[in-house]
Amino acid sequence: MAAHYPDIDIAPFIDHALLTPTATPEQVEQWCEQADRFNFASVCLYPTYVKQAAEHLHGKQPKVCTVIGFPTGATTSAVKLYEAQEAVENGATELDVVINLGWLKVGNTEAVHREIAEICEETGQVVKVILETNLLTDAEKKLAAEIAMDAGAAFLKTNTGWHGGVTVADVRLLKEVARERVGIKASGGIRTLHQALDLILAGASRIGTSRGIDLIHQRNHPEKNE
Repeated sequence: MAAHYPDIDIAPFIDHALLTPTATPEQVEQWCEQADRFNFASVCLYPTYVKQAAEHLHGKQPKVCTVIGFPTGATTSAVKLYEAQEAVENGATELDVVINLGWLKVGNTEAVHREIAEICEETGQVVKVILETNLLTDAEKKLAAEIAMDAGAAFLKTNTGWHGGVTVADVRLLKEVARERVGIKASGGIRTLHQALDLILAGASRIGTSRGIDLIHQRNHPEKNE
């Protein structure tokens, strides 16, 4: 590892994501086993696999995370709430919820706030609000972050990964807005250890990636990162 990077144990930061539409039960089992073996923060899966993951990880350290309104955020508030409640009933303890970007763009901030607040209140679980920063102006990013925090979010999450990768600049911006009130989850296109470490140093407290095993391998074989 390059000298300017501190010796950070990256595993506890990782939300081990399996969000490809072709994910299979066998892959879910593999992801859960990997998350447990390497002490990742969570596995992040589609709602259809929450029950399987919760059963596999029962009594183990990694949390079961799922996505709500993913990837567009444009389903109705009632559908998002039902999806979130069902996920919690099936064993999810972390919910990554995509905001309604159209509402945000036209200034319907009350609706955006109400939707997130209802999910936070009704589920009582950790909610990470996905802002999709690549589709927002800096002013919109700040506004969305403030709404999410006021509504009860535990984390601000940068991206779904469907519209480009996360940037260090966006993590820094969200960290500045958050002022230590909530965590920051960096997600989208994170493939290398150096990328992940740059994001952590910028303020990320979670790293969402499907390449968690690659990052661990790169950490354990630093000579290959140069």
